Formats: sequence, structure tokens, C-alpha cells
Amino acid sequence: MAWALPVAAKPFKWTSASDIPTLDIHSQNNALSNGVHAAVYDSLVYYNSSTFKLEPRLATAWREISATQMRFTLRAGVKFSDGTPLTADDVVFSLNRARAKTSNFTVYTQGFDKIIKVNDSTVDIMLSGPNPVLLNQLTELRIMSKAWAEKNKSIEPKDIRTPEESFAHRNAMGSGSYMVKEWQPDQRLILVKNPLWWGWNSAPSNVTEIIYTPIKNEATRAAAILSGEVDFVLDPSPQDLARMRNQAHLKVIDGVENRTIFLGMDQFRDELPGSNVKGKNPLKDLKVRKALYQAIDIETIHRVTMRGMSQTTGAIVASQVNGWTAGVNKRLPYGLDEAKKLLAEAGYPQGFEVDFACPNNRYINDEEICQAITAMWAKIGIKAKLRTLPLVTYFPMIQRYEASIFMLGWGVPTFDALYSLQSLVRSVGTGGDGNYNVGRYSNARMDYVVDRVKSETDTLVRNRLLTEGLQLQNDTVAHIPLHNQVIPWVMKKSVTVVHRPDNRLDWALITVQ
Repeated sequence: MAWALPVAAKPFKWTSASDIPTLDIHSQNNALSNGVHAAVYDSLVYYNSSTFKLEPRLATAWREISATQMRFTLRAGVKFSDGTPLTADDVVFSLNRARAKTSNFTVYTQGFDKIIKVNDSTVDIMLSGPNPVLLNQLTELRIMSKAWAEKNKSIEPKDIRTPEESFAHRNAMGSGSYMVKEWQPDQRLILVKNPLWWGWNSAPSNVTEIIYTPIKNEATRAAAILSGEVDFVLDPSPQDLARMRNQAHLKVIDGVENRTIFLGMDQFRDELPGSNVKGKNPLKDLKVRKALYQAIDIETIHRVTMRGMSQTTGAIVASQVNGWTAGVNKRLPYGLDEAKKLLAEAGYPQGFEVDFACPNNRYINDEEICQAITAMWAKIGIKAKLRTLPLVTYFPMIQRYEASIFMLGWGVPTFDALYSLQSLVRSVGTGGDGNYNVGRYSNARMDYVVDRVKSETDTLVRNRLLTEGLQLQNDTVAHIPLHNQVIPWVMKKSVTVVHRPDNRLDWALITVQ
């Protein structure tokens, strides 16, 4: 694709509700930070922003040596921002770092057996079995300088569940298009153009500085774009959109995100902390989970809370994801009488008290959605004790299994349902299995399906298994699906960006007039 010559250099000021949790590229698998990390650290392959087909990045070519061996040829002349050359040693180190015990990126390394340096410009990934989504997984595995990590005692990723920090948590040095100039958590992140980036000759961006300011308050975020204080808002609130669409100096781009919002439930503990039910866990009962599901009036949430800016769903993946079908998208019907009947049959005719945790700055209207659900559950006697936390503390908390019912939003970077099934409903294990199964759901058939899918190469069989897994999640109410996010981006008319279904900016394509 031919791009016009860049116009005069400009800064790009943007905002959303939450800050990134870390600069460590393997510490927390969070979509916002992954998108920011992609500005600083490159991956072997990435999705083209227009076609969403895989395209070369640090790897210019790859070929299958055998069903369990893929060879990658590295781009010549790539340098890290400190001027040192990127070699196969850095790739081997980084892919192994992603497999570490403290990494949250092991789901992207499923099927990896060994990473082998063939020579300075060639790397082989050896697999434990065929892996039909290997290249998709590699889009989220960014490459770090081995020498830099060793020098700064950051060989292992920061454990996001603990307060201990490493140098790579607050500092970064990659081979991407931008470099970190300053990060003050919850205040601002400043990136500056990396003049050594290999891709500038074909990139249209004229942005020399990227300034990110997290603004949790919706009204303050709206005021920032309306006044011109920022150039771009990633997550405007639905209630402000009509006003923004009518502003002569602004434009709004809409699209359905590849992200599903749902509720998870603790199906592991024998007794729930903070509940008035003693000696047992009511969330282990399928009838209780169905009651909670059927007591949620999702159409009211869509119409009132989301102002129509959501896509109701019965599946835990969006329609862009391989494995999705219209059948698995069918919701259980809303009905208070049926929900009350199910609770009574389960032995809770008066309902019960339960902990309910939600983020308050991660998803569009996340806190408001949880408040609405709390009120709906009250109608069937469920007294949900709602607590809301900011992203940075919320995710480590639920990963420590400290929530009884919780909200989660799950995008699918691989655009394949294996990523969701392996992360969310595969029994907690190793190699990425159940890394976000924070309700600790466990089902032997589900584990079999997921493990078969990992290496199944017959497309028809594999897709049938993916759909079976998605349907089994529905039948067992492993989670309660709510909706797919619709992501409107608001920006000044002087800004040009490419809207992506993974809700991240392609930094090299941004221009500011």
C-alpha cells in the first residue's frame, strides 16, 4: 500500500478510563497495555489494520519444516532503540520469557516445546504437536533485548499478583516505533518517536510524541475532548455520544469490538467468603447459575445503561471468532418467575448474600452495568454486595481467586475460540490452561475438547470441537454472557486513525493535521 508523505510533525494526545498496569510485556495480559506495548516492542508477525491478515514484522518469512517445526527468518538491520542489533538470541530469550511461571502470556505459547537459534537471523519454534493458530499467537508475543533484561535484572516477568517490582515494570526498551520517555502511573505516559525503527520509510504517521492521560471520570473525559485538551478518546461513555456526534470539530467512528463482557462465578470453594450460606457454595449449583442468568434483563441494560451501544450475546466470543455460530449465540430467556423457581428448587427460596466484584474503569459503563445487575438480582432475593475497583488492583485480585462473582471482558487476539476456551474454561493447569479461569470451573469433557483443539489440523473437525466447547460453556453456565462491546472512537476531525476490532491503535498510521 502506498502512503502519502507525512505532514508536519505533531504530538498525539489521547485518553481512556484506565492506566496500563505495567510496562513489562509478559506480566499482565491486558488489551489496553498490549496495544501500548505494541508501540514500543515489536512482534514477529502482526495483523494488518485494514485487512486483519497476518503480515511480517520482525520476521520477514516463515515456513513449515514439519508439522512440529516452524522456521522464521528475521528482518535484517533491526535495532533496539539503544542502537544494539536485534538477533535470534533476543527472540529465543523473549519467547522463553513468555513461558515463565510469572508470565501471563503462557496462553500464547501453548504447544511450544523448544525455541532454537539456527543462526543470528533464523529461529525455529519446535512444537509438541501441530498448532493451527501458532502465527495468531505470535501477534501478542513481543520481543525484548536479552542483554537489556539481563543487565537490569528483569529476566523473569514481574508477577502481577504481587507488589514486588522489577526494572522492566517501570522501564522499557524495544525495537518498536516509539520509546518510553516517562511513565507516571495513573497520571501520564509519554512516548517519543524512535528514529531507529525499521518501518518509518513506509509509515504515514507524522506523530513525534504520544501523550496518554488516563481519565477515570466519564464527564471529565468528555470535557477533555470537547475542549480540545486531548485529540482522541478510546472509550467515550454512551451517554455522551449524541452530543459528540453533533460537534463540528469532532468525528466518531463506530465498530463492534472483538470483546465479550460476561460474569464469572466461583465454582470451586466449598463455602463462599462473605455469604450468609454456610457450609456450601450455592454457585456450584447449575440451577442457581441459571437463576442468576435469567434474572438479568439484558435488553434493558442494552437500551438504558448502554444507550444501544452494545450487542447482546449468548456466547462468550463475538461473531468474528472462529467457532462462533448462531446457535451458541442464543441466550437463556429473561424471566424473574423462572429464576425464582430455580432458586427455590436449589434450596434458596429467599435467595442469599454473595460478594460481587467489578472493575470501575476498564469496560464501557462497567460499574453502571454491575449496579443495574445488582438491582435486578435483588428482585429474586439475591443480595449482591457490590464492590468496584480500578483495573490495576482489580485484575490481580480476581487472579488471586478473591471474588465470588466477578465481571470480565475477553477479547480474542487470535480470532480463534481456542484462546477463550483454554483461558476461561479449561481446568487450571500449566501452559496457559485456565490462566483466567478465576472461577475455577472444571469439566472433564471441556478439558478433552480444548486439548483436542490445540493440535487438531482437520478444519471441519476442529471447528466442530470449538463450537461444542462454546455450547458446553453455555449448557453448564460456566459464565453468564452479557454483550459484545461496541467501540466508538471520538477524535478531532484533524486526526486520522484506522479503527480496529481489537480496540487498539496502529501507531504508525496515526496522522494529526
